[in-house]
Amino acid sequence: MQFRTDPKTGNSISILGYGAMRLPSKGLKIDFEEAKKQLIFSIENGINYIDTAWPYHNGESEIFLGKVLSENNLRSKVFLADKLPPWVINKREDMDSILAKQLSKLQTSYIDYYLVHSLDGTSWDAMKALQIKSFLKEIKAKGLVKNVGFSFHGIRDDFQRIVDEFDWDFCQIQYNILDEQNQAGKTGLEYAAGKGLGVIVMEPLRGGNLAAEMPKEAATIYDSSSIKRSNVEWALRWIWNHPEVLCVLSGMNNMEHIKENLVIAEKGLPNSLSDSELDIVQRVGDSYRKAMKVNCTGCQYCMPCPFGVNIPSCFEHYNTYQMFGKKFMAKAFYHVQLGGIVGENESMASLCTACGKCVSRCPQNIDIPKEMQNVKKSMEGFFTNQLMKIIGRMMRKQS
Repeated sequence: MQFRTDPKTGNSISILGYGAMRLPSKGLKIDFEEAKKQLIFSIENGINYIDTAWPYHNGESEIFLGKVLSENNLRSKVFLADKLPPWVINKREDMDSILAKQLSKLQTSYIDYYLVHSLDGTSWDAMKALQIKSFLKEIKAKGLVKNVGFSFHGIRDDFQRIVDEFDWDFCQIQYNILDEQNQAGKTGLEYAAGKGLGVIVMEPLRGGNLAAEMPKEAATIYDSSSIKRSNVEWALRWIWNHPEVLCVLSGMNNMEHIKENLVIAEKGLPNSLSDSELDIVQRVGDSYRKAMKVNCTGCQYCMPCPFGVNIPSCFEHYNTYQMFGKKFMAKAFYHVQLGGIVGENESMASLCTACGKCVSRCPQNIDIPKEMQNVKKSMEGFFTNQLMKIIGRMMRKQS
């Protein structure tokens, strides 16, 4: 494991962090034993930055981490990160109440890295009006949190303004080979680092999209290189090539993926990629951008939909349908997973009523109701729906 030094505290942070947003699950619940095994394995192999948040796994992620870290005497071996959710804050007292609940759930007396969650310019202004600055100063002075920061989903100008308007210790941004110019982007990364902030990177594989089967053009570009790496290694090495990056969060929920990422992290040195390697990654990113129809990372901030649409999964299947050649299989998986063939409830795009409640929550500023119509048009339809019902009956008959 490679480690980098937090510029504000001098803490030695593993360049690979463990994100607890997509823990292995059974149905709607965390698969406790499997998740425990994966978390302990990760810590034993050098990962020392663990990230969670109030809404992850419907509030169960914090409880899971608190239980595992406490019962296995691991709390002192990790830097624990958690987040204050602005969308449930109505008054200053709510901030104290939520932090107290988080400390209880995490079974700890302090949080190492505490973030104001998913800020943009508007939510930051609203939080300032509710005295967020005095709250952050107070909890840090009391030792309830060691470092204060924010995670960001918005436009670059707002990012720089937020950086400048408080004495932050660190920040967290979305950054990957597809998002070099989106949101905070490379400009924001360099700006925050230039102000002395540690920068944590989320969505390095863009919700897993960069770990999946690649568009043919992207695969051809990688294959043309004399250096042979997996698409995951290319993507992670590209981020770690930036010396400004302190830690990269990965939502690893498969033991093989954890092992793979740990091996890659051994090589994650800054400024280690050549100009020709960087050119290859740039060309691959361009090819993805041409192929991707909806700019969704699967962050799930749009959820839950009041009408039952699984918005991220709809976009994931739609992008797969558009980017890769196996269109029938993409439709089949869409209907199997979202059409009630497995599970009790349908959650397809056709349930969308265009109420618009999801739009303001989307960090990528996607016009979700409009795109849901495109998903419905491509993935559903009378004949497709009838065929999938037949397939569903066959599957249920076999089970």
